[in-house]
Amino acid sequence: MSPELRPVYEKVLAGVRVSEEEALGLYRSQDLNGLAMVADVVRERLNGNVATYIHNLYINYSNVCILSCQFCAFGARKREAHAFEHTADEIVEKVRAGLNHGITEVHMVGGLHPSLPGDWYLELLRALRALSPDLFLKAFTAVEIRHLAERVFRRSIPDTLEELRQAGLGAITGGGAEIFDPGVRDRICRGKETAEEWLEVHRIWHQMGMRSTATMLFGHVETLEHRVDHLRRLRELQDETGGFTAFIPFAFEPAGARPGLQGIRYASAPEALRNLAVSRIYLDNFPHLTGYWISLGLPLASLALQYGVDDLHGTIQEEKIFHMAGAQTPRQQSVEALRAAIREAGREPRQRDTWYRWTDSEPVQTLAAQ
Repeated sequence: MSPELRPVYEKVLAGVRVSEEEALGLYRSQDLNGLAMVADVVRERLNGNVATYIHNLYINYSNVCILSCQFCAFGARKREAHAFEHTADEIVEKVRAGLNHGITEVHMVGGLHPSLPGDWYLELLRALRALSPDLFLKAFTAVEIRHLAERVFRRSIPDTLEELRQAGLGAITGGGAEIFDPGVRDRICRGKETAEEWLEVHRIWHQMGMRSTATMLFGHVETLEHRVDHLRRLRELQDETGGFTAFIPFAFEPAGARPGLQGIRYASAPEALRNLAVSRIYLDNFPHLTGYWISLGLPLASLALQYGVDDLHGTIQEEKIFHMAGAQTPRQQSVEALRAAIREAGREPRQRDTWYRWTDSEPVQTLAAQ
């Protein structure tokens, strides 16, 4: 281990929180193996030798969106050639088929649709909930929630979230966080909600006793300082609410970007691993760190289990957002492939539910299972 990492390593061994300045130093370190060693201390302390996955189904109900984020190849205006919109019946049948193959979670997001009525969302959630009492519905990003509250239901965010929960919503997703710095947001997603607005939605949801995930989109115009600032804001909210189950960073896909962001090189494997390791070290109050194989590819996601990662997300199926942006990874993985990738890294595979509780073994009283 390089000398500059040794003080942080000693702090982590002693259970002492690292500072923003130290996190920035970790990002600048060229000792990737040393970073892995430090991150592995945190992973082992929180989750032992277990790595998890979930058997889930991704649904993008529509990509019609009133925004035009510069990094996004997914969103579309209604008349654009790549615009799509699934009916509620189509979505229900997709999920019904998924249940026949053993899924336990639906992960559903879409664009900020200009004309779908509130009843459409509520009736869809109720119809999905009616399919199985064991099906967990994880849906909507913070910006979708704000859109529903302000433009569709015309109610407060707490009232909107409560109405969605009563209809069957079990968790909200972490999407839309991107990078919190306002200057960066102005360049990559002008018009999207601010960092404070994203955090507010998650704060309210957590105060309702519910859980969510958090994300970061890295590898575009942000600096290392911006990444640390992003992590700091997440750690502070987690200190306040304890409602985040996991952190899920993923790299910007330059192939499908709008002209202002084209020409950026895709984040390298070492950069992705470094970002994961630093995130694991700094976010000491997040119980789980996910290696998102849709972005990384499964081989690199398996390797990331040596860099602080303890979760490989899920089977996913039919992912559109990253693939419309140019991702070349598969659109789904089998349970067997995920378990094999976990075993290859020397970890013990366990299937989990949306709240990261193991579903294929007796529950254990550790932070990882709570």
